[in-house]
Amino acid sequence: MELAFYLSGLVAVLATVGVITGKNPVHAVVYLIVSLIAVAMVFFALGAPFAGALEIIVYAGAIMVLFVFVVMMLNLGPDEDSAGWRHPRHWAGPTLLATVMLAVLVTLLIRGDLVQAIEGDLLTARSVALTLFGPWLMVVELSGLLLLGALIAASHVGRRSNPLRNRSGH
Repeated sequence: MELAFYLSGLVAVLATVGVITGKNPVHAVVYLIVSLIAVAMVFFALGAPFAGALEIIVYAGAIMVLFVFVVMMLNLGPDEDSAGWRHPRHWAGPTLLATVMLAVLVTLLIRGDLVQAIEGDLLTARSVALTLFGPWLMVVELSGLLLLGALIAASHVGRRSNPLRNRSGH
């Protein structure tokens, strides 16, 4: 388990460096997905499978799909030919890091280290729900309202004007 922790942490750091130094926004998003999956593996290695599953489902799944959609919608990358992003050199880094993560996961499954119990409290869905919807209920509700406001603002900013309508609003 210790080796999985250190390898996953190393992959997370290297992928995050790829996010920071990436020149193409789409490649940076791919590195960010690899980084979030590596952080989920760190959670698994520390004995918090629920936190790792939430990391994968919420961040690497839902949030990153939104990031990819926004990057593609805004067309932030430099103008290049349509096949330029498919060149193997663009995908070598994320593929290498994802392969290391897959090797760590397969090794842990074969050795049976993932089923070892780690001393301490196990993070379960019930304990997270009791915490979030108990003393932190107001913070959860306010963050939901903040996200709703951000969604409305992003929708308003991203809306394109109708070219058929004249400037006077008629």
